[in-house]
Amino acid sequence: MTRILLTTTSYQDIPGDHHKMLEESGFEIIRERGPLTEARMLELVGDIDGMICGDDAITAAVVDKALPRLKVISKYGIGLDKIDTDYVEKVGVPLTFCPGVNHTTVAEHTFALMLALFRHLVEEANYTRDGKWTRLSGHEIMGKTIGIVGLGRIGREVAIRAKAFGLRVVGYDIYWPEAFAEEMGVERFDSIAEVFKEAEILSLHTNLTAETENMVCAESIETMKDGVVILNCARGELVNPKDMAAALESGKVGGYGTDVLDVEPPPADHVLLKAKNCIVTPHIGSRTHESVQRQAGMATRNLLNYFNGKPAEAQANKAPWPSA
Repeated sequence: MTRILLTTTSYQDIPGDHHKMLEESGFEIIRERGPLTEARMLELVGDIDGMICGDDAITAAVVDKALPRLKVISKYGIGLDKIDTDYVEKVGVPLTFCPGVNHTTVAEHTFALMLALFRHLVEEANYTRDGKWTRLSGHEIMGKTIGIVGLGRIGREVAIRAKAFGLRVVGYDIYWPEAFAEEMGVERFDSIAEVFKEAEILSLHTNLTAETENMVCAESIETMKDGVVILNCARGELVNPKDMAAALESGKVGGYGTDVLDVEPPPADHVLLKAKNCIVTPHIGSRTHESVQRQAGMATRNLLNYFNGKPAEAQANKAPWPSA
């Protein structure tokens, strides 16, 4: 019998048609709650035919252990940085993913973090819950400059909302969306460094690569405006956590709202969990009923299409795909 490893918790926790679709496949489903470490993945693979994965460590060692039985990897979501994509393609395992399904949800979460920081919503709600009538003074975002690093689907959705809130929008992307930027009045900057220097609000929506890892660090923070508010709904590794905590403590950074950390789940002593003016949410930016159902449905169809010899809705590599 075909055996499928399912690790993404959002898929498992949110009701929707994707459950029925997977159950009716007749496959045996092995359910684990990720993200899983390389060690745990090595324990599980070897006798599975396919996987629907989240942010699990799919290294070359994991792929080697999974072969020759592993036929396809269906990534729930769009981030591929936890997968050794070069090796997966080298050994000929098709890798699918789910672009275009969570941009609205993540953009909304970005604004939730932004507004919570500017209006002290978490602190105020906690004061009131404790029976205190403590009235802090916040700030408006209207008229401020937001710098967006990465104008893919999510970054563009953030730009749309930013314009509606009366923000000046500047940005950088290697693949500049010319028509969109002209329509929305987004100013193009020639480098990430220029965005860092100009932004009063900095929103990160870029992929994690060797070039972007630790892009927000002590050195780059020093070039930013005093009191800048930084938002990260991309990858935790884009930001150096110790440097961020230090900048928050000094006031150089006025606030950090992040949905991602360099280690997930974080250890209890993670430096950002108790940092000043810092809001950390547990990687829920794309975890709405609507978004999960879209992502889970696409991830399931990608998987089933492989075994049925139908085209993938979105394949992330050029490994051979079967035909009916």
